[in-house]
Amino acid sequence: MPFIKLKGNKPIAPVQGTYTDGTIKTLEKDISNLKKQLENAEIDHNKTKQSLEDLKNEQRKLEKKLIEKNKKIAQMQEILSSIGQSEKFDAQAPEARKKKRRKAVDGGRVQVVVDAKKTPKSPEQIILFKQAIKSNEILGNLTDEQMNEMIAYMKRSFPPNGVYVKEGTKGDRLYILETGEVEVTKENKFIRTMKSGSVFGELALMYNCKRTATVTAKGATKVWMLERNIFQMVMMNTTRSIRAEIAKALKKVPLLQNMSKGKLLKIIDALEEEKFHERDYIIRQGEDGDTFYIVMEGEVDVTTRDRNGAETYKRTLGKGDYFGEAALLNDSGKRGANVVVKSSVVKCMILEKKPFLSLIGSLAEITYDLPQHLNNNKASTASTTSTRRSADLQQMSKISILDLPTRPSRPSLVSTSLKDLEKIGTLGVGGFGRVDLVKLKTQDHRTFALKRMKKAYIVETKQQDHIISEKIILRDTNNPFIIQLYQTFKDKKFVYMLMEACLGGELWTKLRDDRYFGEKQAKFYTACVVEAIEYLHVHGIVFRDLKPENLLLDKKGYVKLVDFGFAKRLYYGEKTWTFCGTPDYVPPELILNKGHDYAVDYWALGILIFEMLTGNPPFSSSEPMQVYKKALNGIDGIHWPGKIAKHPKNLIRRLCRENPSERLGNLRDGINEIKKHGWFAGFAWTELRNHSLEAPYIPNITSIKDLQNFDHFDSDNEEVEEELSGWDKDF
Repeated sequence: MPFIKLKGNKPIAPVQGTYTDGTIKTLEKDISNLKKQLENAEIDHNKTKQSLEDLKNEQRKLEKKLIEKNKKIAQMQEILSSIGQSEKFDAQAPEARKKKRRKAVDGGRVQVVVDAKKTPKSPEQIILFKQAIKSNEILGNLTDEQMNEMIAYMKRSFPPNGVYVKEGTKGDRLYILETGEVEVTKENKFIRTMKSGSVFGELALMYNCKRTATVTAKGATKVWMLERNIFQMVMMNTTRSIRAEIAKALKKVPLLQNMSKGKLLKIIDALEEEKFHERDYIIRQGEDGDTFYIVMEGEVDVTTRDRNGAETYKRTLGKGDYFGEAALLNDSGKRGANVVVKSSVVKCMILEKKPFLSLIGSLAEITYDLPQHLNNNKASTASTTSTRRSADLQQMSKISILDLPTRPSRPSLVSTSLKDLEKIGTLGVGGFGRVDLVKLKTQDHRTFALKRMKKAYIVETKQQDHIISEKIILRDTNNPFIIQLYQTFKDKKFVYMLMEACLGGELWTKLRDDRYFGEKQAKFYTACVVEAIEYLHVHGIVFRDLKPENLLLDKKGYVKLVDFGFAKRLYYGEKTWTFCGTPDYVPPELILNKGHDYAVDYWALGILIFEMLTGNPPFSSSEPMQVYKKALNGIDGIHWPGKIAKHPKNLIRRLCRENPSERLGNLRDGINEIKKHGWFAGFAWTELRNHSLEAPYIPNITSIKDLQNFDHFDSDNEEVEEELSGWDKDF
């Protein structure tokens, strides 16, 4: 019979027959010692296990820091590259650096494609396509769900003569090469060969653009494609689905049950995704709590630990459950339990206390739908209360709650026709048509800008909705920092808009001639734009195409916002999906098709300030895709010229945050956050609103006599110029 080994390595041989009382007591004592030994071993095991988990967590943190370091190194390389280009550019004379006006792009209205069908794929194909998408600098930022849906809707491409993409033609689809090879040529010159797993044509997923190269099959190939309208539908539906799931989870939280729909949507925008792995401690008992979590995928266990370090299981949380909600309170205190990852991977949406308070405010304010600055008004208590609880910002145009500047009522021109107008000169020409300076034949002192647009061009480019939207929005706006629309006309070939004439020309032209503006001048123009944006946002309108080309100078040197083709009415907290704007000014959420809102105008404002102070936007390239890649790298990945001082630099950085909910202007105090920024310290906002503040530059136009030989013809399109010559004979 074997020996029994106890503590102290003293073997006890089994005794044949009956045990004596002394032997029994000895055995009981040894068993008690053995139990204590096992308990101590278990405690040591738990401590070792916890230490191992801590080391794993530390390893992941270090890996994350390494990734960030590598990203910063890449950004620094980009900066060093741009410094040389910037210095070379600055050294050029103004006449040697003639610029062209930038054209806006439009991805068209996003619609659900009823006849969209999914095509089965093998597991090997799915892996190949997913790797190809992830390796793409733009598409690689999409979620796994979005990638899976993209792949499901992809179908085979069978182009004539094996030409998948032809240079100069308009594109509307992306391609992924499964097998074989394709050759890329530009202007009949060989560029490169692409093999299995290559992605090409991705820019066409964003908007209707001309192909810059030709892609032809080399022998037998197998290529899959995804059309733009399907991609847009996928992005919209998947994002909406995720937002709906998060909203459902948020409504379960007792602290947030009284929150309005608008505020809930704002919280959803502020959430960020984070992954955890098996046995990770997401929360540790006794730690300070400052983060709220929603489980989107996987399971976690909730446990408590006693004084000896032993853990007791409490419950399991899965998809749609939440924890850490006390962190949203001003005083969250210590964590009362552990939350440990149970499944192999857990995805959580997280919200930290600081952004919650800056975005929403204290929990006492959660039922108010409007940003805090919109409640600081002179309206009656009853009007204020009802407005705070309104469902969207559009209601604000019906209630006088803000002391916003308004101009006198428009002069009545209801009975005016085209025959009553006489041309003075040309203000500008573009692909849309022409803008001319005109006057009333009976009143020499009353001048206007007449914008004429070709119906055929509008239909060809599918701009009907934009033109109608521009007319309605301009008709309903009344602000001294926004161009006024007086009347509209139409005939068989054209539609016309009779608008306020701003004879100082485009701010873009002034910036081009001056190379860049001084800080005082840039601040003045920025303030004018801020006033215009505030008015629009208060009335539920997002502009979406802010740039110097869309800013005109009036005779006093004040800036007015023009060209409302991309402007849109939007509910507070709602998203819209149309890809539109000018590439240099497009924000990350628009590039990634995440849906966008008023925050796009704050991003564009930061880009505008940078361009005014330096003469160039921070993200620029002759290739739009390169511009988008730079924008996704962030504002900290650029070269900051020394001419940008501390305060404007800080303002630009805070306006151009990657996360829209963190941008200045989008926080709880709204656009007042911008006005209170240090760059505007002491600025005379009241005088600006009253137009009693002297502008830094006043155009040299004092009367109608200065315009007798007026010819400010400026065209970037010779074909359009030739086609429209002699247009006034149509009158």
